[in-house]
Amino acid sequence: MTELKVKSFWSKPEGITGIAFLVLLLFGVGYVGITFMASILSFVMTTLGGLVSLLVLGTIIFVALDKKSRILVSYMFQSVMRWITGLFIEIDPIGILKSYVASLKSNLTKMNRQIAQLRGQMHQLKEMILNNKKEINTNLSMASEAAQENKKAYVILKSRKAGRLQDSNVRLEDLYKKMEVMYRVLAKMYENSEILVEDVQDQVKVKEQERKAIMASNSAMKSAMSIIKGDPDKKAIFDAALESIADDVSQKVGEMENFMAMSSNIMNSIDLQNGVFEEEGLKMLEKWENESVSLLLGSDKDTIMLESNDDNHVLDLNAPIKSKEKITRTNQYDNLFE
Repeated sequence: MTELKVKSFWSKPEGITGIAFLVLLLFGVGYVGITFMASILSFVMTTLGGLVSLLVLGTIIFVALDKKSRILVSYMFQSVMRWITGLFIEIDPIGILKSYVASLKSNLTKMNRQIAQLRGQMHQLKEMILNNKKEINTNLSMASEAAQENKKAYVILKSRKAGRLQDSNVRLEDLYKKMEVMYRVLAKMYENSEILVEDVQDQVKVKEQERKAIMASNSAMKSAMSIIKGDPDKKAIFDAALESIADDVSQKVGEMENFMAMSSNIMNSIDLQNGVFEEEGLKMLEKWENESVSLLLGSDKDTIMLESNDDNHVLDLNAPIKSKEKITRTNQYDNLFE
């Protein structure tokens, strides 16, 4: 990530709460106004009622015309809506990131099992293709011997059997290539997700302490005064950076889970004993290959596609899955706090 994406208040969960509150407030005021219209008019006609009405009207006009007052009221409204929303759902960016770390770790465990299952299927499929090739050669050799002995019926029988096996191998080899793409993608997602977990955990560990220090030094009133003066609210900017990380991680977790679900459906539809598999799943994989932009893989996706179609890059199923980088590197989210 290179850019800090700041969400507007109304696009956040507390913004939805704010909209609901304003709608209810408008409905409530309208209902009270209609129901007690006669009593309200009688009160306004009194001296006290007139003074109260002028005071309320003057306050509304003043807030509407004075920029600092508008900012202060807006800040107070947003703070209250944030507090109410926090009673029902997790909106603290640190808490959200911690939940994503837990999801990532859980997905890594599931992905590891899925890769092992896929590896087993690919070994079986490879063995089946090799056995078919041996049987094709055997049948062709027997057909050749029968031709020399002028056994036409036997020649036709063995030739047809070799032809059926060859057709089967074409389909199985195409399936193996698709499974190879899945294996390469899952392995690279696993590697990148390990790095992602490490980066997010590091950020949570460091930024949780920094956020506590900012919250201790910046009270709600200080933040409000800072905003009124036109100065940036340190806590708001800091939280915006954390929210950007949370949004990025959320999308990557979603991508990770979607690909795992797609590949799992394909794997479950494969019946190697009978050479049966669903074409629909493979079409979805092909669509992903051609159309999808991967946040989790980045430029690695193009490399994977090239290697999968390059005969010089033979996939070694016995090679261990690469683990996260051991060298010292820059955390991918550090630049958001600069």
